[in-house]
Amino acid sequence: MRGVVFDGKDVQVVHDLVVREPGPGEVAVAVRAAGLCHSDLAVVDGTIPFPAPVVLGHEGAGVVEAVGPGVTHVAPGDHVALSTLANCGACPDCDRGRPTMCRKAIGRPGQPFSRPGGQRLFQFASNSSFAERTVVKAVQAVRIPPDIPLTSAALMGCGVLTGVGAVLNRAKVDRGETVVVIGTGGVGLNVLQGARIAGALTIVAVDTNPAKEEAARRFGATHFLPDAAGVRDILPPGADHVFECVGHTGLIRTAVDLLDRHGQAVLLGMTAPTAEASFPPAALFLDKSILGCRYGSSRPQKDIALYAELYRQGRLLLDELVTATYPVEDFAEAVEDAEQGRVARGVLTFA
Repeated sequence: MRGVVFDGKDVQVVHDLVVREPGPGEVAVAVRAAGLCHSDLAVVDGTIPFPAPVVLGHEGAGVVEAVGPGVTHVAPGDHVALSTLANCGACPDCDRGRPTMCRKAIGRPGQPFSRPGGQRLFQFASNSSFAERTVVKAVQAVRIPPDIPLTSAALMGCGVLTGVGAVLNRAKVDRGETVVVIGTGGVGLNVLQGARIAGALTIVAVDTNPAKEEAARRFGATHFLPDAAGVRDILPPGADHVFECVGHTGLIRTAVDLLDRHGQAVLLGMTAPTAEASFPPAALFLDKSILGCRYGSSRPQKDIALYAELYRQGRLLLDELVTATYPVEDFAEAVEDAEQGRVARGVLTFA
């Protein structure tokens, strides 16, 4: 089968991948669509350290092909969105409704894939949706209504969970509050629509690419700026919430500087593991906070079902996130478009 493999130096589309059958508590999924997220590219450039060779992809949707013993919530033929959260479901964090903090879901990549000659390949983010078929833990397969296009549903597994979840679950943005979003890529657009859904009154999008203004406003921005210098003209006291969606240490300082009293800076952009940011600690004394956020502090089985219903009601935009689709063989073109900022999200498809 086809898949996108990073061998530690180069990325290539291969046609000889094999994935094992599902075991107890696992689900085999025929992937139909997978969004190209910058986290996949961060593995390639080393920003996210990950063992190689690895099958990339972590934002996908498809159709259940087979289930292992003990799996009852999905069955062959069901449409599912795939989450990256292979949490155990039994530890104290899972029990407290914080599956993103499950220690058993972090840093233990499996090797369900192989190639001729016995070479085994790692699975990125417990998912590897850049393959025609993958095997995931049952908790990662979330059943969705079959009327949601799989090219759109794929994006719920990462970009939507991360962006909308950061607003609703982590920051808990309330009606009438003010929000600034720095960076309007796939995650940033979902932060914008999360703020809109939450009822934020003023939503300022900041992005150096003027071509992103139309999409930013469609997703919920009330204002669009090419840099953060003009935010105080719109919000003189500062913002209740500032979301940094780029992963730039200088912009982390900017996010802190833009806060009003009791404001929150939420960090969503992925920086290099050794990168450091600086800011004056005195800036936080007026009850300001800096919040990390993993995967939108989400509970995928609950949140994806909610977002699917919001989509069906017309309140959550998914189709509009998909700027272009590419057959998996055109992976290089999809990467170039993403790196040049031409797409909100490009989606790879497996015909």
